[in-house]
Amino acid sequence: MKIRSFIACSLDGFIARPDGALDWLENPAFTIAEEDFGYAQFMAGTSCLVMGRNTFEKVLTFGEWPYEGTRVIVLSQSLKALPETHRDKAELSAESPLTLTERLQREGEDSLYIDGGRLIQSFLRTGLLNELIVTRIPLLLGRGIPLFGELNGDTLLTLLANKSYANGFVQSHYRIG
Repeated sequence: MKIRSFIACSLDGFIARPDGALDWLENPAFTIAEEDFGYAQFMAGTSCLVMGRNTFEKVLTFGEWPYEGTRVIVLSQSLKALPETHRDKAELSAESPLTLTERLQREGEDSLYIDGGRLIQSFLRTGLLNELIVTRIPLLLGRGIPLFGELNGDTLLTLLANKSYANGFVQSHYRIG
């Protein structure tokens, strides 16, 4: 089973401001007409998206649900129910990452997209994440929510591809372990 993440971070390693704001990603200097930085291709190879509660709550502020046609699971210990408006769009689980991935594999899922800082960290700590695509944005936030946290030890990454864009983005695709 492929268990991957596709995420952007500032050059100093933050995925959001301290309050979770993503406004810095909307800087007009970062826009390239008709460029999605490989996201559509990534999603085409994803059978199920697993996101954390904070990420789910941020997505709810976007207005239109961006994941039509994709199975979405919100993994949270604290969220007790999904909003009525999204019960047909996502599932809620309180399972551990290992239990969840084992269940999803039994159900026939073959490629998981893990989204959300804490969730990515959790999947890394348990050794479940096997691919990581990080797009570094040429901006220093100085503080915020970090992409990476404490791990159980060194985590070896093998660079599979590296791509730079005219707006200064640098996207690196790694195999983990």
